[in-house]
Amino acid sequence: MTLPNLNASQVEWVVREVMAYIESQRQTFRCKATPLSREQMAMMHPFFPASTLDAARVITLAVERVGNPPFYGALVQMGFEPAALPDFSHMAAITFVDTVVSHERFTYRLLFHELVHVVQYEKLGLPEFAAKYVRGFLSGGSYGAIPLEINAYELEARFADQPAKAFSVADEVQRWIEAKGF
Repeated sequence: MTLPNLNASQVEWVVREVMAYIESQRQTFRCKATPLSREQMAMMHPFFPASTLDAARVITLAVERVGNPPFYGALVQMGFEPAALPDFSHMAAITFVDTVVSHERFTYRLLFHELVHVVQYEKLGLPEFAAKYVRGFLSGGSYGAIPLEINAYELEARFADQPAKAFSVADEVQRWIEAKGF
């Protein structure tokens, strides 16, 4: 699917809207979310800094679904096909800075993937994360081509292949940042 060519000010507007959406969703769900369970902490500890695990909060929605951002209508007016935009209600989980909202039961693999995003937010900060996410989507043409997602899926696969073989997600994310992988 071809995405419209946005000018610099349009891209900046989208980045600001994404940042506002992330922060509002974080505020909505953070107060309902809980710390990781003892079992989740134990499984994730060999891969993530204790500070990341302590800060992370999780929530599994039973009936409710995370809605698509309110600015999607404006994106369609800019020329985006609705089918080209990620549908949040169909995602397994979504990370809003340090708050992970899931539409399904957390498996260790799903939790791992989302915690990679928590580390990415920690390393980049919300403004830079949002900018890299938007620009990655626009240049790659799809959700699956976003470098931040590619990084999370690669690290998730590494964990899934050898869950007993510890590695530092923080170090791996930092390497991607330094190599301009995002």
